[in-house]
Amino acid sequence: MPRRFRLTRRFPVAMTEDGYRRLRRFAFDAGLDEGEALSFLFENFESVTDADNLTHRLRLFNSELEARKK
Repeated sequence: MPRRFRLTRRFPVAMTEDGYRRLRRFAFDAGLDEGEALSFLFENFESVTDADNLTHRLRLFNSELEARKK
C-alpha cells in the first residue's frame, strides 16, 4: 500500500530567482506544485543527483556565493 502524501513541515525558504524559476518549471513539467516538487527531489535526492557533479557544482556555487549576495 502506498504511503499517504502529507505535507508535515512548512518552513521559510530563501531562493535565488534562477532557482525558483527552475523549481517552478520542474514542478509544472511534472504536474506538481512547488512543495510537492521539493518533496520529490529531497526524498529521491541520491537517485536524481550525480555525486561527482553535485560536489563540483556545490564548490562553484559556494565560490560565487558572497559575490551574489552583494
